[in-house]
Amino acid sequence: MTTDITEQTPAAADVPAKVSNIAPDELARISDDVIAALKTVYDPEIPADIFELGLIYKIDVEDDRMVKIMMTLTAPGCPVAGEMPGWVENAVGAVEGVLGVTVEMTFDPPWTPDRMSEEAQVAVGWY
Repeated sequence: MTTDITEQTPAAADVPAKVSNIAPDELARISDDVIAALKTVYDPEIPADIFELGLIYKIDVEDDRMVKIMMTLTAPGCPVAGEMPGWVENAVGAVEGVLGVTVEMTFDPPWTPDRMSEEAQVAVGWY
């Protein structure tokens, strides 16, 4: 069984909805730490982290402690398209209790600025 931390918006990341074989307090810690790790990864052209930018579409913490992340980029031609999945894998892979990470890139739905949190909007001067 997997536990979906977030789907489509950072605001949905508050509480995993599915039951897991991982103890609830441990799952909450891993979930919080995964999100914190994602917030250390920045798009080099935008002064905001990828989580607040809304580039993370889905995070699943599986019972075997593997983390699956579905994400996008601000544009398919993003200059760091080949590098960013590795940055995400490295950041999340360093979280205590995570045994592995896979990152899937998608452009469906395409990213739009309305996916950004207020924090990201402030950082780029749009708020």
